[in-house]
Amino acid sequence: MSLTEVDRRHLSRCVELAEEALDAGDEPFGSLLVAADGTVLAEDRNRIAGGDSTRHPEVELARWAASHVPAAERPSATVYTSGEHCPMCSAAHAWVGLGRIVYASSSAQLAGWLAELGVAPGPVATLPVQAVAPGVPVDGPDDELSARVRELHVRLHRR
Repeated sequence: MSLTEVDRRHLSRCVELAEEALDAGDEPFGSLLVAADGTVLAEDRNRIAGGDSTRHPEVELARWAASHVPAAERPSATVYTSGEHCPMCSAAHAWVGLGRIVYASSSAQLAGWLAELGVAPGPVATLPVQAVAPGVPVDGPDDELSARVRELHVRLHRR
């Protein structure tokens, strides 16, 4: 499935949330949980700067959905995110039973950008969502928005 204007609008908000995270001293990631009817149910940004490296917005949205969205409605919900889910986030998404993931930039892009910037790889393998959660439909990246996400990562690592 190709990205629609609605997808791009939601992804733009994710990039705004990623910038908010960066401005707050965190890594630049932001995500939205959107119901089948287009209602934004929840949004969050990265919050790992406090020392808990599991505070990714995608995990927080999965936890929120588990408590607030009926199980029958979760498969039709979409998670929009500035960056493709890491393996931890992919697993949380799948275990909670959420539907489609749409991302502005891919994990492969991020790994390439970090290598260009001389940043050592993290402690978890870079894997596409479908390597961890093969039943989850995914769409992305978006060329224009991924360029914006790249600039946020450049800002982070050139501080």
